[in-house]
Amino acid sequence: MKPSLVAKLASLETRLGEIDARLADPEVVKSRDSLRKLSQERAEIEPVVTAFGELRRAEADLTAAEDMAKDPAMRAFAEEEIAAARRRIEAIGEDVQRMLLPRDPNDERNLFLEIRAGTGGDESALFAGELFRMYARYAERHRWQVEIVSESAGEAGGYKEIIARVIGNGAYSKLKFESGGHRVQRVPATETQGRIHTSAATVAVMPEVDTAAAEINPAEVRVDTYRASGAGGQHVNKTDSAVRLTHLPTGIVVECQDARSQHKNREQAWRILAARIKQKQMAEQAAKEASTRKSLIGTGDRSDRIRTYNFPQGRVTDHRANITLHKIEAIMDGELDDLVAALAAEHQAEQLAALAGA
Repeated sequence: MKPSLVAKLASLETRLGEIDARLADPEVVKSRDSLRKLSQERAEIEPVVTAFGELRRAEADLTAAEDMAKDPAMRAFAEEEIAAARRRIEAIGEDVQRMLLPRDPNDERNLFLEIRAGTGGDESALFAGELFRMYARYAERHRWQVEIVSESAGEAGGYKEIIARVIGNGAYSKLKFESGGHRVQRVPATETQGRIHTSAATVAVMPEVDTAAAEINPAEVRVDTYRASGAGGQHVNKTDSAVRLTHLPTGIVVECQDARSQHKNREQAWRILAARIKQKQMAEQAAKEASTRKSLIGTGDRSDRIRTYNFPQGRVTDHRANITLHKIEAIMDGELDDLVAALAAEHQAEQLAALAGA
C-alpha cells in the first residue's frame, strides 16, 4: 500500500481516538447536536480503522513467518504461513481501499429522469418511449414510484420529450450512470425494404435537490405563466396554469404545464430547475477532475452514444463498461441489474485507480 494511503489511515486512527475522548466528555454529551455529529463521524471511520488494524496484524504475521523461514527445520511450515499472510494482506488492502473511496452524497436521493428523442424522427420518438418504459419497469421492480412531470408526445407515438420524477431509496445510486446518448438499430415498422435504421435518444438522470438548500437567487429567475396547450380538456384553455422558469445566469429553461394547478406546475418547475443547476455544477466539477465520461449528457447525435440496442441481433452493448448482453427483450422490460452492476464496478475501478495514483 502506498505511503500516502497509510498516512491517511493513520490520521483516521488518530481521529477516532480524538472522537472517543470527546464522547467521554460529559460537556460534549450534553449537546445533542455535537453528540449526533461525533457519533455519525465515528460510525463512518471506525470500520476503516478496524480494517487498518487487521492489515497491520497480517503484516506482522508475515514478518514473523519470514523470520521463521530462516530456520531450515521450519521453512516448509513458514512458507505456508507466508503465502496465507500475503493473501490476507492483499484482501484486506483491497477492502480498506474501497472503504476510503469517497461516497456520493446524492446516492440515496430521488431523481429526475429526462428522455429526449434525437436523430431519427418518428423512430427516435418511439425509442424514447421504449426507454421510458424500460426505466419505469426497472423502478417497478424496485418498488419505486414514478411521477410524470412533463411530456411531449411524438406524432407516431412515443415521446419527443418526457420528464419524470423517480422516488425511492437509492434510486439515484442505481441509475446515475444512465445519462448520455442511447442508440437503437432495428428495422422500423414503416420500412418496406427491411433496411436497418439507426436512431438515437438522450437520457439525463439528475438527483433531486432540496429547493430550500439549492441557493437559487429568485431575482435571477424569470417566471412566466401562460395557457397550457395539448390534452387536458377545457380547463387548459381558460387559465394561465403553465409555468416557465428561466435561470438567467446559466440560461437553463424549465417549463411545466401538465398539472392543472399553476401552483403544482410552479413547484415542479422549481424542483427541476434546482436539479438541472445541480447537475451542471456536478458536470463542471467532474470536468475539473478529468472524469467527465460518465457525467456529461449527450447531444442526441448518432455518434454520441453510451449504449447501443441492436434488435436484429438481440443484443445490448454498453460502450463504457465494454459489456454486451444478448437479452434485449428482458432489458427493455426493465431487467437492468447486470448493466447497473457493470457500470458501478467500472466506476469503482476508476476510483481505485485514482486512489492508487494519489
